[in-house]
Amino acid sequence: MTGWLTVKLGEVLTLDLDLVPVDAADTYPMVGVYSFGRGLFHREPVEGGKTSYKHYYRLKPEHIVMSQLFGWEGALALSSEEFAGKFVSPQFPTFLCDNRKLDRHFLGWLMKRPMLWEDLGTRASGMGDRRRTLNPESLFACQIPLPPLPEQRRIVVRIQELAAKINEARGLREKAVPESAALILAYLNRFFGDYYKGLAGELKLPNWKRLNDVVTDVADGPHITPTYVPDGIPFITVQNITSGQIHFVNHKYVTREDHAQFQKRAKAEPGDVLISKDGTIGIPCLVDTDRPFSFFVSVALIKPKQNELDGKFLVWTIRAHIFRNGSNCVHGEI
Repeated sequence: MTGWLTVKLGEVLTLDLDLVPVDAADTYPMVGVYSFGRGLFHREPVEGGKTSYKHYYRLKPEHIVMSQLFGWEGALALSSEEFAGKFVSPQFPTFLCDNRKLDRHFLGWLMKRPMLWEDLGTRASGMGDRRRTLNPESLFACQIPLPPLPEQRRIVVRIQELAAKINEARGLREKAVPESAALILAYLNRFFGDYYKGLAGELKLPNWKRLNDVVTDVADGPHITPTYVPDGIPFITVQNITSGQIHFVNHKYVTREDHAQFQKRAKAEPGDVLISKDGTIGIPCLVDTDRPFSFFVSVALIKPKQNELDGKFLVWTIRAHIFRNGSNCVHGEI
């Protein structure tokens, strides 16, 4: 990286809005942007007579798309031929790269990095994470490393090679999921006998209960952005729990005063269960520490009734649901 320039995106990006007036008689195939650098997706078409927008933006294959509402959490993406000619609302400004200076695929990989999201987040306006908004100038002000164009292309090729290997490994893991599920169920049968007998179809207990009947509270973290400090009480997000354990790494800190306020909303204690609500949704994590911490709105808290439901048992029940269903959602029953 020696000698690489650091530039503002405004030096290598331009705003490019293909504005199309909304006709009440037309139907518009729409596109959305996933958070956390996961790309674009197709949305349901919208009839022109059923929207309050006066115009939409039409996508080009070479566009870069930003969500003004959630760009700060990685809702940034490259367009492609797949999405060309489809539409986004005015909440999604579109940009073009200066191809003489910046390879768009190099930028695409940079847009998957939390470092860029955090930089963008410092430029958002509004109160509370779900009310923060961005504008094109916010993106233009963000800084990126800019190696020479041939080096950018070399980096892209190398990352794509590694990504292909990761996808191959992920495919092998997915093939192993049914075997993993069968193994988990076998152990559940072994330890719990008839409770898990004959689970070829669904994971159920004979005394089937709704989750709400065996917990004392279900809550999520604060819906406001706290004031971060250099040292204080750990403030964790989804990335600190999706391994299935709480990892106090790469987190921020809040003051003891803010922590005390957050505890009034949701106080995590040993034996409770945390659930991820963003990104990899539905991953459970047992609270197995006495260390005080606060958590973000992207994390939910479940407090089992101690005399009816063991937290570790709930974690494994949720994991078994995920293995069985092949999805990352959690059902409201156990």
